[in-house]
Amino acid sequence: MTGAPSGRSPATARRRGRPPRAESADTRDRILTAAREEFSARGYEKTSVRGIAKAAGVDPALVHHYFGTKEQVFEASVEVAFAPALKVRDIVADGRIDDAGERMTRAIFGVWENPVTRAPVLAIVRSAVTNDIAAAALRRLISTQLLRRIAGGLDAPDAALRAELAAAQLVGCAMLRYVIQVEPLASADVEQVIARLAPVVQTHLTGD
Repeated sequence: MTGAPSGRSPATARRRGRPPRAESADTRDRILTAAREEFSARGYEKTSVRGIAKAAGVDPALVHHYFGTKEQVFEASVEVAFAPALKVRDIVADGRIDDAGERMTRAIFGVWENPVTRAPVLAIVRSAVTNDIAAAALRRLISTQLLRRIAGGLDAPDAALRAELAAAQLVGCAMLRYVIQVEPLASADVEQVIARLAPVVQTHLTGD
């Protein structure tokens, strides 16, 4: 007897199976876009896989198929949103160490100063501040894809600590300026902020 097994229609069987390769990349991108928007609008706790699927126009099973749990969807959306910031990891790895502090500072503040990249990053940081699972996902990303790469480019026995101190300097300043909006830092000219911070970051990376 021909037809879909177990009484399922061909359409149902196809929906539950792996999508054709031509559709998979577009579907995955739509899910990620929807996830970023849902996490940004609702925060981690109030976002659900079902809500992400509805916003993306797909079955919830497809969200699980591509990403797994809600935590894994969040982690994937974090990685996409943080992609511009993760380029910082190559600043030290390229061997140009003398001006790494300024380049690292400019790269981080460039992400925050751009309204397009600031919005999703701000939403993700707020989720991480209020939810332990979101914080763990963000911590894994920063640790594995940013700090280890930076530390690997430093010729020092305490390279991991140096990388973390440099990142902490920039993240702390960004939190005060863009998230908490403490004055006068929040309104200070970004070039002035970079000029003050860059030498400190450089000291963390290469100083005695």
